[in-house]
Amino acid sequence: MVSATSPKRKLIEKRLYFFVDVVIVFLGVGLILMVVNFSIYQSITNENATILGPVYYLVKAVVLLVALPVMLILSNYIMELQNEEISKITPIIIIKNHLKLFSVKKKNTKYQLLYGFLLLFLLFIPLDCFTYILIPDMIMFQGEVLTSFNSNLYLTQDYGIFIISVLIIQVCVAIYEETLIRGFITKRATEHFNKLSAVITSAFYFGLMHFAYIFNPISINYPFWFPIIWFSQALFVGIILAFFMIKKKWILPLIIAHALNNIISAHAVWNYLQGNNFFLVFFYLYIPLLVGSVVFLVWQFSRVKESVLDGLKELNRYFHKDTKIEQNSGDVVVRILFDLILGLLIFGVGLLFV
Repeated sequence: MVSATSPKRKLIEKRLYFFVDVVIVFLGVGLILMVVNFSIYQSITNENATILGPVYYLVKAVVLLVALPVMLILSNYIMELQNEEISKITPIIIIKNHLKLFSVKKKNTKYQLLYGFLLLFLLFIPLDCFTYILIPDMIMFQGEVLTSFNSNLYLTQDYGIFIISVLIIQVCVAIYEETLIRGFITKRATEHFNKLSAVITSAFYFGLMHFAYIFNPISINYPFWFPIIWFSQALFVGIILAFFMIKKKWILPLIIAHALNNIISAHAVWNYLQGNNFFLVFFYLYIPLLVGSVVFLVWQFSRVKESVLDGLKELNRYFHKDTKIEQNSGDVVVRILFDLILGLLIFGVGLLFV
């Protein structure tokens, strides 16, 4: 029997509190999005269907940016009935802490831009590039899955429509996903339990978001492990981005890297759908970018090395006992298991509402 003060009971209770927190925020944001999206689909006809994608993703980003702080305040009010510590956090503090993630000061502007490009060139680009090279059919899979949604039909249009749409859409997608996953889930989780668990929970959720494409009927035509690869990529990226968010508390570099990478990969998908040879696309698009990756690695090697070593050290700690709260091996297993379960539960709620 688990005692009232046992580490297992505490870690389970903290994750349950956080899950309720997430449900409240997701429910509120989701209901607003549902009403707005219904209006969008009602007002856009076949004659102006090309604007559906840009309008849909722009509205999603704007609604989230406006609704999230409001729902954070509401959730805090509801949760304070169960936790006296939460009651000390006022609405002004909640909004201030949230907006601080987006702040760019004169003294750190160049560093936020630098980290954005480092994440792009040393994480996103090599990962996508080598996946496409090692598994050429992956780009075919992504193209067919993405264009099965009306909001992504811009990928099949001529380049003029495509380039305008992709710039609007992918910037909005990056703002939406980084604000929701790293700005809310990762950051909020650190207020409920330890930072490493916050990283794993949010990264697992991010990976499952991409694995969800396995439910798309088109996936039947491809090997079952294609969505698993997509999941693995997103999980790896999610861990690194969550670590960055917790350490630096900046969201702009994540949005920059995420948006630019999506724009680049969308060009690869668009070229494939236009019938262009992938190896020509690889030569003209990814070879110059990989050269840029090497330049950034050499130029910022000491900074990159320090970050990688810090990340590996923190990740190693996650799989060991926390001596501060007298954990044993069983507690570690329970913690890891419940972090994954929590990510899965959040994914289930996310499918319904956001």
